[in-house]
Amino acid sequence: MTQTAEKQALSATRWSVVLIIWAAGLGAGAQYGKISIVFDRLSEMYPEAGNSLSLTMSMVGLMGILLGVVAGGFVAAFGYRRSLVWALWIGAAMSALQAIHLPYGLFLATRLIEGLSHLGIVVAAPTLIPQICIPRHRGTGLSIWSTFFGVSYALLVWFGLPLVAGWGVAALFAAHAGLMAVLALALGHMLTSVQVPPREAYPRLQGLPHLHLSIYRSPFRIAPAAGWLFYTTCFVAFLTVLPPHLDPSVRVSVMSALPLVSIATSMTLGVWLLRRVAAVKVILTGFALAAAAAVWLWMMPGLPLACMGLAVAFGLVQGASFASVPQLNADPSEQAQANGAMSQAGNLGNALGTPLMVGAVAFAGYDGLMMTALLLFIGGFLVHLVLGRMRRETAPI
Repeated sequence: MTQTAEKQALSATRWSVVLIIWAAGLGAGAQYGKISIVFDRLSEMYPEAGNSLSLTMSMVGLMGILLGVVAGGFVAAFGYRRSLVWALWIGAAMSALQAIHLPYGLFLATRLIEGLSHLGIVVAAPTLIPQICIPRHRGTGLSIWSTFFGVSYALLVWFGLPLVAGWGVAALFAAHAGLMAVLALALGHMLTSVQVPPREAYPRLQGLPHLHLSIYRSPFRIAPAAGWLFYTTCFVAFLTVLPPHLDPSVRVSVMSALPLVSIATSMTLGVWLLRRVAAVKVILTGFALAAAAAVWLWMMPGLPLACMGLAVAFGLVQGASFASVPQLNADPSEQAQANGAMSQAGNLGNALGTPLMVGAVAFAGYDGLMMTALLLFIGGFLVHLVLGRMRRETAPI
């Protein structure tokens, strides 16, 4: 890159690249969503799977739980651009294989490899976005990124389900493969002009336990993930467990609006706040509002307005959590580690949340659900307070 190009890159945010990277996030979200929306049809494709059919969802998350933290180090070593592009190509290849109706064991193998693809995208993409945004736009760029999961699910419902109804499940997998391939080609071209930090040395296998420990002990690198664990434990599980407790006449409209209000809040009020106050303060505000909304819902069960209040709170936590990564970690390699830890926390939260909420309802009904949610929101608030105090008392580890 020439000196003039470097100055231009630093003087303006390249929103077109940000949006294509966000589109890669939509593809990553679809790695979960494409199975979720056709889960009932998979039993027809694989009648021999029985109860193990749930593995088609958990295989992707398993890689994030096991390798999320170390993924940041490997992405920094392999290169942020290369990691994102290759993760997209791998995702395209796995979806293409799934479209040919593999035997069930091989299908599960493709889902496991798809987990590596997903991990590469969700670690590399949010680390690249701050590199192509000027400082005052980083919060906006990462708020856009934070919507990828919700928007991806919405698009799958609007366009994926009609595709499946007309052409079958294989057509959905083939369309996803095509999308990932197009994005890999586009980003392979566009990212060549993006200035990125130099590649790091590959982590040594014997050093991986120490790497985990150093990230977990750092109140800078672990903070986004620590709050994210409480958020993800509650968000998807709440969407799953709350509907039976809503009036049937408003159930569909409320549950459809909840994720959309969350996304809208992240992109409006969240962005406005992030330009004025630190991301961690926005997260704390979100958790405090979520706790208040949980008490409101507890006192007035199923009240639609209280549900929308909770959605607003979710939106604040969602965008600000990603924005906190570069605010707390100036070095790109540390940002990659923090994003890897967020991936690990998110997958762990998604895995634990629904069983936890279902168990709470089974034990204590609606009161148990709301008490569990309230404790999670208070936990997210307190962990950020504690880590904030630790950051004030210590230098980065």
